[in-house]
Amino acid sequence: MLGWAVVFLIIALVAAVFGFGGIAAASAGIAKVLFVIFLVLF
Repeated sequence: MLGWAVVFLIIALVAAVFGFGGIAAASAGIAKVLFVIFLVLF
């Protein structure tokens, strides 16, 4: 689960660098949700 959060965070950072704001925001949101789920489970 944490691995997926990191993957979506990296996707968000790369998308932000290249100027894809919508994709960056969506990926960052997914990363946040997955990270919270990870924290709750462990």
